[in-house]
Amino acid sequence: MRASRLLSILTTLQAKGQVTAPELADACEVSVRTIYRDIDALSAAGIPVYAERGAEGGFRLLDGYRVRLNGLSPAETDALFMAGLPGPAAALGLDGAMSAAQSKLVAALPPSHRASAGRMQARFHLDAPGWFGEAEEPVHLRAIADALLADRQIDIRYQTWRAEKSRRVAPLGLVLKGGSWYLAGGVERSVRTYRVARILDCTVSTESFARPADFDLAAYWRAATERLEAEMHPNAATVRLSPRGVKLLEVWSQPYVRARTRLADDADADGWRIATIPTGTTLWHAAGELLRFGPEVEVIDPPELRAKMAELAAAMAKRYGGSAERM
Repeated sequence: MRASRLLSILTTLQAKGQVTAPELADACEVSVRTIYRDIDALSAAGIPVYAERGAEGGFRLLDGYRVRLNGLSPAETDALFMAGLPGPAAALGLDGAMSAAQSKLVAALPPSHRASAGRMQARFHLDAPGWFGEAEEPVHLRAIADALLADRQIDIRYQTWRAEKSRRVAPLGLVLKGGSWYLAGGVERSVRTYRVARILDCTVSTESFARPADFDLAAYWRAATERLEAEMHPNAATVRLSPRGVKLLEVWSQPYVRARTRLADDADADGWRIATIPTGTTLWHAAGELLRFGPEVEVIDPPELRAKMAELAAAMAKRYGGSAERM
């Protein structure tokens, strides 16, 4: 256990350059005192690690010192090859580089771990798009990725829901979600999200930009998706759900909706339960989401949504009532 932790400290120092004791303690899930003992053990073993004092200090390795990849555990080796996802890498134009990197990694591993590469690739596969969907292949993805890595601004023409718009964007990150690529781009001192497939034209500028030091792509994406889901479900409806409707709620509802649905513990004599469910911005949106439950749901409140459900149900009954006679 300690040997694995010592190697983790070494590789962290090599990757980040300078790391504080509290940061190492958090990463290794041990106390700061344990980290100090580990550093002493590394120094006693001849590893050139030293401390820099002061508010901005921390531990560093002597410049030029490198750790060989011969201390990886079998599980760590497996995890590295799980990170090699051929589909996204090919979309970014990095499939050749990824293959070469994996070959070098295999060569650097001890013989006992080399079989992990083929075993993991034969047993695990990532299919990014959702069911019945296809992965997008945006025309300008590679150009955007190149600009992103070079910290160069891009000029794009983008198709929104209502019109085409032109923007100069500082590319800060790319995210693959559900088979679609999204660009997090800095525009006028704010960060916005663009679906790459809707970018009609893209020109990489010669003008560079300074990437914000405090920008965290993962944190931005979490906040952006939560904000979007909240904006798409700003209202709520009180409904009655049959036992089957309760099961359908788990199957058909989005995670955001499921997490915020309040379902009564008690059921009536017929087994129906009261639920408060987040709904969309318009009556059409809310009714469309609830109509998929068919006769397993009854809207109680708000009255205008109940009226819209009755209107749509009557129209459907009229539509299908004489369909067999007309055919």
